[in-house]
Amino acid sequence: MLIKFKYLLTLLVFASVFNISAQSINLKESHKTEIKKNKKKKRKKKKKKVKLPNIDLTHWKVTTPAGDSKKPLEVSPPEIFNYATNEKLKPYMYNDSTRGAIVFHAFPSKATTANTKYSRSELREQMVSGENNVNWTFKQGGILKGKLAIDDVTKDKDGKHHRIIIMQIHGRLTNEQRDLIGAKDNNAPPMLKIYWDKGKIRVKTKVLKNINASNEELLHEEAWANDKGFNFKQEVGFKKFTLEVQVSDGKMVIILNNNEYKVYESIHIKKWGIFENYFKAGNYFQTRDEGAYAKVRYYELEVKH
Repeated sequence: MLIKFKYLLTLLVFASVFNISAQSINLKESHKTEIKKNKKKKRKKKKKKVKLPNIDLTHWKVTTPAGDSKKPLEVSPPEIFNYATNEKLKPYMYNDSTRGAIVFHAFPSKATTANTKYSRSELREQMVSGENNVNWTFKQGGILKGKLAIDDVTKDKDGKHHRIIIMQIHGRLTNEQRDLIGAKDNNAPPMLKIYWDKGKIRVKTKVLKNINASNEELLHEEAWANDKGFNFKQEVGFKKFTLEVQVSDGKMVIILNNNEYKVYESIHIKKWGIFENYFKAGNYFQTRDEGAYAKVRYYELEVKH
């Protein structure tokens, strides 16, 4: 009986020791597994994917605040394709590879385009790559769609953010129209300006001063005035948002975030059909305040005709 008891006691001790050893081994293995997981997580963090913007620049040229006081720096295709490595362009147009966007940076400079006092880092549509003389009419129609966000913008002396024009439809005279009215260049007024204005989207268009003006009179900038403007109800602030502009014969539709619409369909839009046009997108900065600047991120941008 004593022998059996000693034997059972030995078995219990052995089983206990074996169990402790097994637990110890399991703990060690579990610790090793945890260490491996942590290492993998760290590697993943280190190997963050580079995000690139979904923007084809084949039919865009860019105007920047760089250049002399007579003319700003402009870059067209194919040179614009290398914007990320172009030393002249990099301060004004560069990739945000963590967000997958192109950043357009503008500030007041001496280099401004004709008929304006403001500087821009802005894309200009070219229907034929590298060529400005081929444009479209409202009858031909077009769609401009972008996904964007305001990255950063300074405030004025009253503590209010400076305004930025983020999209445009700009008019253009044909060579024949230019010569007919004796204009010094092909510039015509912008039919559409879309602003980021204190966190909201504001739209401005042109209206005729005299709806009975002749076709020749329509070609003069003085024939057109600014409308009162329209503010979308949504506040976009510094969040990502989408804007779409749809143009057809005598009609223009602006869409914010696919759920708020502004439709323009009037005699003014109909008569605007006399002009050729091109889309613009980017950062047309609306101040000359010293030290001011703005940065606009474009994630996506596309045009259809």
